[in-house]
Amino acid sequence: MSTMFIVLQAAGGGMDMSFLIMMLAIFAIMYFFMIRPQNKKQKEIQNFRRNLEVGQEVITAGGIYGKIKELNDNYVILEIASAVRIKIDRNSIYANAASSNEQQMSKQ
Repeated sequence: MSTMFIVLQAAGGGMDMSFLIMMLAIFAIMYFFMIRPQNKKQKEIQNFRRNLEVGQEVITAGGIYGKIKELNDNYVILEIASAVRIKIDRNSIYANAASSNEQQMSKQ
């Protein structure tokens, strides 16, 4: 019985190394195809939010198009129609409306 245990343990020892290599390969693939591009996109969005300017047309995370009328550290006053202004959190600004319109026009 102890011989059987030693044989199984020896066979399992070789499997551990290949299993470890396979897990490292899977993690590397996930990092380069999922985690890294997502982190890069997050940095681009943070940089965009940092560089907002009054008069810039933007899109909120909820899909509202508007023009920035006032900027603060934590919020933005956005004009969504003539004389209709809303106060939203700066972190909910998602994209530049002008570049989004250009991308949609190029797809058609």
